Amino acid sequence: MQNRALILKLFSAFALCLAWEIAGRVPVSYAFPTFFESMSALAEMTTDGRLFDAYAETLRPLVVGICISAFVGIIIGLWVGLSQFFDWLFSPIFIVMQAAPLAALIPLLVLAYGIGLTSKVIVVCIMAMPVIVLNTSGAVKNTPETLKEMGTSFLASRMSVIWRIIIPAASPVIFAGLRLGISAGFIGAILAELKITPTGVGDIITYSRSIADYPSMYAAIFSIIVLSVLFLNLLDKIEILLFKGNQRGYVSD
Repeated sequence: MQNRALILKLFSAFALCLAWEIAGRVPVSYAFPTFFESMSALAEMTTDGRLFDAYAETLRPLVVGICISAFVGIIIGLWVGLSQFFDWLFSPIFIVMQAAPLAALIPLLVLAYGIGLTSKVIVVCIMAMPVIVLNTSGAVKNTPETLKEMGTSFLASRMSVIWRIIIPAASPVIFAGLRLGISAGFIGAILAELKITPTGVGDIITYSRSIADYPSMYAAIFSIIVLSVLFLNLLDKIEILLFKGNQRGYVSD
């Protein structure tokens, strides 16, 4: 089954790259390079070190923002999911944050916090945290009552029920929220570099577009997608390692 899934994933990636190459050769637009042209530009940027220098700048706000969002978001999500009072108090805030047009808020963040690291971290948090909080709270609220009643009937304490029943049972949805939050965090980090200060990978995209070096621009975008996929796969492996007996969302025996 795992080999079949891997083959299908590779086939899907191959089909996407083939469609990209065909679309570039048609061409769909003069500003749309072929897949091989973009990969050649990616190899050049990797060889001369530009890509590594760019990611050294981009990953700082991204990693800090995602760590803050994951830690604080899961704690608030558990809190909201376990308490109806805090659900009424905090859920509307994060729903509004998720629906708010971030591009319109960035000038306000720049006025308040400047154009440094702080503003970029806040942008990542605004993108990532609402998804994590809402998924975590929803997972906790939808934990089967029978599992919690079973723990109570065996005289488990409130904390034992939370740590040994609710969190393991909710873990698939919590990690799904983390995956979505990381994806949103990548978007936020690049958006911050495009809208606040042209640094890192955002600088490569902006500069390449300004000089019509479209292969380099698409290569930078492609590298972001690849890195985000690697992050998501790593998170998937961590989930399997932490909750080996909980692949379907229920506590193991």
